[in-house]
Amino acid sequence: MEYESAHSRPSLGAYVVGRLAAGRLVFSREEAQAALGINRGAFLDAAEKLQKRDQLLNLRHGFYVIVPPQHLNFGSPPPASFIDDLMRHENRPYYVGLLKAAELHGASHQAVMEFQVVTNRQMRDVQAGRSKIAFYFRKDMSAVAAGIEDRKTDTGKMKISSVELTLLDLVRYPQASAGLDNVLTVFSDLGPKINPENMAALSHAFGRSVIQRVGYLLDASGFANHAEKLHALMDGRARPLWIELDPSLSSDPDLAPEVQARDERWHVVVRRIPERDE
Repeated sequence: MEYESAHSRPSLGAYVVGRLAAGRLVFSREEAQAALGINRGAFLDAAEKLQKRDQLLNLRHGFYVIVPPQHLNFGSPPPASFIDDLMRHENRPYYVGLLKAAELHGASHQAVMEFQVVTNRQMRDVQAGRSKIAFYFRKDMSAVAAGIEDRKTDTGKMKISSVELTLLDLVRYPQASAGLDNVLTVFSDLGPKINPENMAALSHAFGRSVIQRVGYLLDASGFANHAEKLHALMDGRARPLWIELDPSLSSDPDLAPEVQARDERWHVVVRRIPERDE
């Protein structure tokens, strides 16, 4: 009887099909073991077979993503369909941000190569088929809670940064922003959607140099009116220091381009005036 019982258990393949039928793309190793009544070794053997067929991804620490047939060519379903589950599995606050959030908010020039996520832990990037999930660190997630929104997805929801938080972050994380020309383009695209009060409130979670650069970019993109509340906040503080608009241009004094402009309003030194991408 024990022999028959063992062989009547559903396989991991059948379990995966059942999850898909229920509209679920993810599961944990513990969930599958409990449902199938198998030990860790048996589960890992079965999972490895499905991974070799490209039907299953083990993204992190026992967190599995099912690859539906329609996504086999991409090697993964879209990260938007499982990012919320992944971050709950990691027990970490998060939001989808930066250029990916800009795209989701309608920035017309964005075709983002990586799915950018901000969280409060240093995490390694994850390759999910053709998609790269890139993680960026912010220690004080609670400080920007007012700038985090829920966005519906095909499988549920995910958290994304608001327009205002997205623009502030693009300046705070230059390594994620594909250059100042691209950032200026995003500012131009999303400027009409900015709520100046929300941006001013969120600016308290950012350093003064970020606010100075954001103010300059708002002016340069034609939305100087949206920068008035930011400027008023700066007026209430000590006189700002002069900062570089693009610090990377002055990292080597021997190779730094000549200064093209000094913006008195924001105390920003400009060595190359950014241009909107066409």
